[in-house]
Amino acid sequence: MERAPRILVVACGALAREFAELIERNGLTSVEVECLPAHLHNRPERIAPLLDDRLTARRGAYDRVLVGYGDCGSSGAIDEVCQRHGAGRLPGAHCYEFLAGAATFADIHDPDPTAFYLTDYLARHFDRLVLDGLGITAHPELRSAYFGNYTRVVLLSQRGDPAVEVLARRAAAALDLPLEVHITGYGDLEGVLVRTVGTTISVSGLGAGIGAPR
Repeated sequence: MERAPRILVVACGALAREFAELIERNGLTSVEVECLPAHLHNRPERIAPLLDDRLTARRGAYDRVLVGYGDCGSSGAIDEVCQRHGAGRLPGAHCYEFLAGAATFADIHDPDPTAFYLTDYLARHFDRLVLDGLGITAHPELRSAYFGNYTRVVLLSQRGDPAVEVLARRAAAALDLPLEVHITGYGDLEGVLVRTVGTTISVSGLGAGIGAPR
């Protein structure tokens, strides 16, 4: 007997909306998403321990596990957690790369790596996650310490929403930097998610799946 594999995605809270939309759009009813707090964007050293705790708590309950992070500044710690739990993760160093798509990101980033990147989520929550999260609201003098070496802000927009572009322009103005806008859609995120779900599996062969019960 065959059935769709049970998939767990443990993702950054900044990607919750994107995963929900892709799951609905592709009819991936066997996929469940759990998110870690988005503010970990500012504290990457905390991601791997929390991810390890979450995957330990869910171990054996799903056939496959996808970690919805890139390396995200963890210096390989996220990959170590994925290896320990038999989980896959999204490709690339960070969310900007897989949301843009690796080739598109290289075209944008490689000629001038001095960009500060925004996604739709980060543009909508810029004040809370960046200005407040880095202490710039309370101490404006920190802006130059954090952003003095950046030359531009790049919005990688998933939906091309004009309202999000307005927020991105406001964010760029707060950093006194010019804004570039690239409408990227979901980049590599959709393909990785669909491939992780894959085909049906045999009930008698559950041990073969990523993150399968052991």
